[in-house]
Amino acid sequence: MKINQNTVLQGKKVTLVPYTSAHVSRYHEWMKSEELQRLTASEPLSLEQEYEMQRSWQEDADKCTFIVLDTERWSGHAGTEEDCMVGDVNLFLTDMEDPTVGEIEVMIAEPSCRGRGFGKETTLLMMFYGVTKLGITKFEAKVGQENEASISMFKKLHFKEVAVNRVFQEVTLKLDVNEQQRQWLLEQTNYVEEKKYSVLNLQTRASET
Repeated sequence: MKINQNTVLQGKKVTLVPYTSAHVSRYHEWMKSEELQRLTASEPLSLEQEYEMQRSWQEDADKCTFIVLDTERWSGHAGTEEDCMVGDVNLFLTDMEDPTVGEIEVMIAEPSCRGRGFGKETTLLMMFYGVTKLGITKFEAKVGQENEASISMFKKLHFKEVAVNRVFQEVTLKLDVNEQQRQWLLEQTNYVEEKKYSVLNLQTRASET
């Protein structure tokens, strides 16, 4: 999605940056994991196919993707952006008749970063962006039945379980963002800093010279 190509959302634990070609190699390595393939219901792709997918997602009007960085490492310049990657988050605008519906998908790929609140903050930041920038008022999440940690996380963020697909072994959770939920979300994310990706890249290059 072009709208977020120059957007950075910096939180306390995670920072969301646009998915660029510089991130593809690390992402490709993650997706060789059979565990991640199972948890995300994904098929392994070749490196060239991953680059094609990244280009497609950057242009598609119905997919908003951010790469998740470890804020502490990234803000402390402890390596490149690729070194600071911990996962990704997507928002799919799947209902052509209702553009206010967004399906959210979160992946914390680095095992050392799981169980530390990275997924929760990533989800909150993406929900914040969806509500304030994309006009989303209804969120949906589809999670594998075995992924109890993810199901529990969404429920803590006020999502309700609405369906179980036994064939695909998948749980569907939904959240309608009424005014009360919107205010709660804004309160939960009132510390988030929105920055320009192009400016941060210029600053990074300047500090390296």
